[in-house]
Amino acid sequence: QLQLVESGGGLVQPGGSLTLSCTASGFTLDYYAIGWFRQAPGKEREGVSCISRGGGSTNYADSVKGRFTISRDNAKNTVYVQMNSLKPEDTAVYYCAAVPVGPPCPESGMAYWGKGTLVTVSS
Repeated sequence: QLQLVESGGGLVQPGGSLTLSCTASGFTLDYYAIGWFRQAPGKEREGVSCISRGGGSTNYADSVKGRFTISRDNAKNTVYVQMNSLKPEDTAVYYCAAVPVGPPCPESGMAYWGKGTLVTVSS
C-alpha cells in the first residue's frame, strides 16, 4: 500500500520551532518531488514548500520564506520541514504530498497525500 505519513506536529509557543517529517511506505521517495501544504481552520489548503527529487531545488511560500527549511534524506525515505520563529498564523494541519517532477508542487497535480499532522502555535 502506497502511503505518506506525517509526524512531528504539536503545540508550540510563538517564536518556537518544530520539525515535521514525511515518511513513505510502499514506495521510494527518491522518484518524487515532495511538497508540504497546510490548511488553517476555515481556510483553503495552501502550498508551503516543495523540494526536488534530489533535494537540489526548493521553493517556499512568501509567508514562510526565511523561517521554514525543507530537506530530505532519501536513504531514510523521509522529507523534513524545519519550522522556526513560528507564529499563531502558522497554526494548521500540515500535509505532505508527492509528485513525480517538481518544483513546483501544484496541489492539483500531487499523486499521493498523507493524512496530515496538526501544528498549533499558541501561548
